Amino acid sequence: MRMRNKPWAQPVLDRCPYFYDDPFRPNGAWQNCFVKKQPLHLELGCGKGTFIARLAAEHPEINYLAIDMKSLVLASAVKNIEEVFAQKGEKPQNVVLTAYDIERILNIMKEEDVVDRIYINFCNPWPKPSYHKRRLTHTRQLEKYQTFLRLGGELHFKTDDDDLFEDTLGYLKDAGFEVAYLTRDLHQSDYGGNIDTEHERKFCEQGIRIKFLIAKSLKSRKPEEIIWQKRD
Repeated sequence: MRMRNKPWAQPVLDRCPYFYDDPFRPNGAWQNCFVKKQPLHLELGCGKGTFIARLAAEHPEINYLAIDMKSLVLASAVKNIEEVFAQKGEKPQNVVLTAYDIERILNIMKEEDVVDRIYINFCNPWPKPSYHKRRLTHTRQLEKYQTFLRLGGELHFKTDDDDLFEDTLGYLKDAGFEVAYLTRDLHQSDYGGNIDTEHERKFCEQGIRIKFLIAKSLKSRKPEEIIWQKRD
């Protein structure tokens, strides 16, 4: 979908201290982009940032890196993040935004960027079989994430699409993930602490059930696991 021009967007990004217009600059050291080193969580396809804004505000003990394809949409994310933190009388210090093609994520995320958790919310389902490899939960993508996702690290996935959800279960198994939690009706489940997204609210209003799972990586990233806490 083509985005409308937003003249205000670039100035917002230009003055945002936690937006990185060059995603290659950290070069395996995303932790250095934060005020302090602490566990790193990653959101792939953050959109307007309503999810990551609330998550980061509620968990100052976690660093959050949020990525989306288009920088224009990240200007809206900046506004949403600023608004949520302002309500607490605080400034964002544990969130970083950047724009990049997630299909090529290994160009900007390295083994040294140890991630404890990945969030994927309502990604494009790419329903045509010829496009399935473009899904963010496809096996080939999951294997890329394991380059930087620690052993035992979690993937949290939400979708409204039944076919994508069922196919993702197969992708996870093939890529060496174990499903730790699963529900095909999140809002009627026993899962606590859900933070809804803009898309999620719209789907719920339409009576569409939200599918959700948590999967853990069973594959070691390398023979000797890198753990961020052990760094100098």
